[in-house]
Amino acid sequence: MASRRGAPEEKPLLATPDVPAGPSDTSPAVPSHIITKLLAFSAALFFLPIASYFLTRDVVFKGNAAYAGGFAALVANVVLVGYIVVAFLDDKKEQEVLDAETKKER
Repeated sequence: MASRRGAPEEKPLLATPDVPAGPSDTSPAVPSHIITKLLAFSAALFFLPIASYFLTRDVVFKGNAAYAGGFAALVANVVLVGYIVVAFLDDKKEQEVLDAETKKER
């Protein structure tokens, strides 16, 4: 008859303390100014093309929905390109800050 022997170095899972080595980091993974920019551009991407469509359809193009729709698409693309440019510049700025901190440590 075979009997199972437990290894003496094994400890039950609940017996090991689950305490982190140092203080925990509670800062958000994404900074709040980035979330604010994302929400602002999302709102602009929703509202500006719709507003520009109805404004240009009634005032500028005198009821021509095709031109107004084209203008609304143009406005949506301008907002999208604006977000890409702002995100690129923000990332570039963060990279410069990291490079400056790295140089200070040396």
